Amino acid sequence: MIDQKSDKELAEIHENLQRLQDVINGFVAQWETMDPDPFRLAPAYTEWWAALMSNPQKFIDESMNFWKNSIELSHQAMMDFMTGEPSEPLVEAGRDKRFKHHDWNDQPYFSAIKQSYLLTSQWLRNLVSDVDGLDPHTAEKVQFFTERYIDAMSPSNFALTNPEVIEKTIESHGENLVHGMENMLADLEDGEGKLNIRITDTSAFTLGENVAVTPGKVVFQNRLFQLIQYAPATDKVLKRPLLIVPPWINKFYILDLQPENSFLKWATDQGHTVFVVSWVNPDENYADTEFADYLRDGVMTAVDAVQAATGEEQMNAIGYCIGGTLLASTLAYMKAKGDKRIASVTFFTTMLDFSEPGELGVFIDEEQVQAIEEKMATQGFLKGDSMAGAFNLMRANDLIWSCYVSNYLLGRDPRPFDLLYWNSDSTRMPNAMHSWYLRRLYMENALVKKEVEIDGILLDLSTVDIPVCFVSTVDDHIAPWKSTYMGAGCFGGPVEFILGSSGHIAGIVNPPAANKYSYRVIGGDTLPADSEAFLEQAEERPGSWWNHWNDWVYKASGSELVEARVPGDGALKPIEDAPGTYVRIRMKDSVPTLPFTRLPDPLPTAEPAPPEAPAEALLVPPPAVPAVPEAPQAQPAAAAASKAGATKQAGKKPQPQKPQPKKAPAKKAVSKEAVVDDLTKINGIGPAVRKLLAGEGITSFAQLAAMTPEQIRELLVSKDPRNKRFNPSSWPAQAGELKDD
Repeated sequence: MIDQKSDKELAEIHENLQRLQDVINGFVAQWETMDPDPFRLAPAYTEWWAALMSNPQKFIDESMNFWKNSIELSHQAMMDFMTGEPSEPLVEAGRDKRFKHHDWNDQPYFSAIKQSYLLTSQWLRNLVSDVDGLDPHTAEKVQFFTERYIDAMSPSNFALTNPEVIEKTIESHGENLVHGMENMLADLEDGEGKLNIRITDTSAFTLGENVAVTPGKVVFQNRLFQLIQYAPATDKVLKRPLLIVPPWINKFYILDLQPENSFLKWATDQGHTVFVVSWVNPDENYADTEFADYLRDGVMTAVDAVQAATGEEQMNAIGYCIGGTLLASTLAYMKAKGDKRIASVTFFTTMLDFSEPGELGVFIDEEQVQAIEEKMATQGFLKGDSMAGAFNLMRANDLIWSCYVSNYLLGRDPRPFDLLYWNSDSTRMPNAMHSWYLRRLYMENALVKKEVEIDGILLDLSTVDIPVCFVSTVDDHIAPWKSTYMGAGCFGGPVEFILGSSGHIAGIVNPPAANKYSYRVIGGDTLPADSEAFLEQAEERPGSWWNHWNDWVYKASGSELVEARVPGDGALKPIEDAPGTYVRIRMKDSVPTLPFTRLPDPLPTAEPAPPEAPAEALLVPPPAVPAVPEAPQAQPAAAAASKAGATKQAGKKPQPQKPQPKKAPAKKAVSKEAVVDDLTKINGIGPAVRKLLAGEGITSFAQLAAMTPEQIRELLVSKDPRNKRFNPSSWPAQAGELKDD
């Protein structure tokens, strides 16, 4: 038995050593191709050192002061070791959670280590702050990354200088370090050689089972998103449905974590018909997808789909973070086209004016953006962990080093936490879109300068005059509230500004039942001139801002109620249960091929639909070339909304759009012998486009297959300039396949 047991143990040791060797080999292989300076710190610190040495008096003064304090600390430490009792500390740690263990204050050895670290930290901070001759961006970058270096060098991050780790090691006879090494190996394997520190137990959550469980149905899908309509929770609902546009840099279910903190469930409980956009997690086939595609094929198409599902020509909308930036751009685009279907809008932690981006700005300059673009060019997208790493660095002690100590030094397994599970569920960024977003918004601040052009339209936020509500949070590091406040002043209509407590996520996911935090509000629709004036005038109210927002949106909507809408009752039929397919795509997954939803043309209204209106949406195969987005389906709806807006301005009640009789030109009329194929089988061609082509004598797949995309586009635009929104890039290829069938 002893020999058998020994053989088993030897086999396990051999297996573990081989596993460790494989991980090390993977780490070394990755290190060989790893960018040693991804944040381009060398030029920044070179500039800082040159500026500091151009007037060395600051360096001399700070160093002399540091030397003096170090001598005093050494003398004090010697006396403390002799007496066995620590003296009054020279420098206090305050409420720093890293030093909460009693030995940091009670034991002379650890007290001296802590104070030495704090003194050195203060010396480094002083050296990089207020340096003459350094441009503001470089100064901010040097200060930020110096602080991250200080975080990394904390004595709490090392086993031999952390009293809690030493205590745990003695108690467990070293088992904590063994289990910690196992955790580290697992994280290295998961990161394929890169240390991917787990911040929560991801195995404890399953989408649709214990997170993202609010009942609903996917009722629309295309290449960029799935649209989820949630089941009603009340007999009557607000007449205007609610469309929510989350950011595409992470997943929508931040608003639907658990039933008790789900904004989506709470909104249905308040009588809203809730729709949410679930963005795709793009792979290399989306490399050329642009910001304009997210606007046209994303938000505009989602507006069409909500109208198709409910028959309502007006709706309320919410945009979260960069999803709000996209939504604001869409509003300016719709305003220029006379499309009034979004009647009120709310922005959660949304930046529009990027002149003061806060800490996130240290990651965005010409050198770093070029490096990101080079990385994206090779793979077609930016990996989600790159963005997650930047966000985690802004809270390094909470999201990196505390987990490092807990997982690896104390040997604990990560605890399940729904918010951190969501935080670990990263998404990829398409090459073209992300490059445009970084350059045009962050670096050039083009949106508020009225320099963003979509389809020949210069976007002007000041033309947007619908009721607007901003919700920001006081401790937001990603979208600083003072920056969001500047963006709130860009609109031309009434604006409500709500300042919540806490940060970018916890300040938004703050249900009333939790009775946490507070918020500040003035209550009027005219904002003070600047953020400081807002703080002076705002009233602080206890609890969550959710109810205040709900009162605002009901007032902005006229509070008219209708019978509850069940997903599938309208023109869009259920495709699958919420939360859908796209949200389940993880970092290493490719995008699955889904059939696209064809919207009815014309879109239904709340009035009785004309007899010829389609009864339900159809699912059609995706385009033959997956890298090219399907043609936007929003054009007919945008045109209808434009005509409806013009009718309303003339004092007339808008009427549902009805198909117009086809005009057959004498020379181009379709003869009886001509082949007539159903061109709507081509993804991107609806009944309206089919009629236009038929009017030009194009009725068969063969005719369309013989044309080039440029010829089709020229023909469409010659009939109506608004048709340039259509993308016929894949139509000839699809027509060729259908012709051969």
